[in-house]
Amino acid sequence: MRLFYPIALLGFLSVAESHELHSYALVRDDASLLIKGRVVHLYGIHIPATENQCQTNIRPVRCASRAALALEFKIQGFVHCFQESTNPDKSWNATCYVGRSHFDGGVDLGAYLIERGWALALPYAPFEYQALEKIARYNQSGVWGFSVDTIQR
Repeated sequence: MRLFYPIALLGFLSVAESHELHSYALVRDDASLLIKGRVVHLYGIHIPATENQCQTNIRPVRCASRAALALEFKIQGFVHCFQESTNPDKSWNATCYVGRSHFDGGVDLGAYLIERGWALALPYAPFEYQALEKIARYNQSGVWGFSVDTIQR
């Protein structure tokens, strides 16, 4: 019976750890992340289609949606993701942070994109996301801004 408890505890810990990822992330063109071979979509957000923009100051030149480029700019190293759900294709929906440590909660990447107007809060998203979207709309940030073509001269 004594042997059972350590084995059961070990099994519990491995299950708990499987719902977190902490590693280097590559930003894909659709603004999802590739972490340790797993595709991770940011939980609670929708990324609307925007024209591809190109970063010409890097080589090779990177062209992607504005949301993907904003994520690539923000992610400078490791991300820490907490799984919220799994999709039929085995990809994750997760809340992901950069700059997270024992002393700092880090920056929520979903909130970061919403705040800048490059993502929309889904109906089931945290309240913070809903509030940030309203602020981005009010400030006409990102997709909420005026297009150059629609300004009257």
